[in-house]
Amino acid sequence: MKIQVAIVEDDKNYNNTLKKVINYNDQMCCVGQYFSGKAASDNLAELDPDVVLMDLQLYDSWGTDIIRALKSQLPKTQFIICTNHEDDDKVFDALRSGAVGYLVKGESLQNITQAIITAQNGGSPMSNNIAKKVLKHFQNQEQDHQLVDELTPTEKYILNGLSEGLQYKEIAANKGISPETVKKHVGSIYRKLNVNNKVEALNKLNISKH
Repeated sequence: MKIQVAIVEDDKNYNNTLKKVINYNDQMCCVGQYFSGKAASDNLAELDPDVVLMDLQLYDSWGTDIIRALKSQLPKTQFIICTNHEDDDKVFDALRSGAVGYLVKGESLQNITQAIITAQNGGSPMSNNIAKKVLKHFQNQEQDHQLVDELTPTEKYILNGLSEGLQYKEIAANKGISPETVKKHVGSIYRKLNVNNKVEALNKLNISKH
């Protein structure tokens, strides 16, 4: 049975090009074309396609909002973002929304059809530069885990206290040490985590907990 694909793309020329390429491939067929977020939101759940090629920024909505709204109604549908946006925030927001793949417009049409097949088979197709971003993100997470693990028990106690909104004097009283000692430990924490302030230190702590 052919892979049933829906396209959500407000650029009519690109949308129609994708449709032609999909229908030319004997492993898939285009079962729906939508040129706005509203049209997609109103019709995708009933259509229930296998794969959706989703533009990230439509003229009337964000593709990630559509995915979040429909994911529970379409648990078996695989969403692939297809966009010009490459910044980290949008990439990771798209993946958190439920997209399984992320393609940058400009990919060859052959790569797009292969991405559809990969997604249908349980994979996560991504443009090369996007895959590198994701890999780097997880490598950085692992490094942050290691840096936090290398803190002393007292430093971890103080850092957790800061994450709970405690002041130096409150942490000092709880730990039975002076506020000046807490301040010295905080300086050591910053050096070990390679950060310059409390916000950056707490970000690394939060990352290490995931």
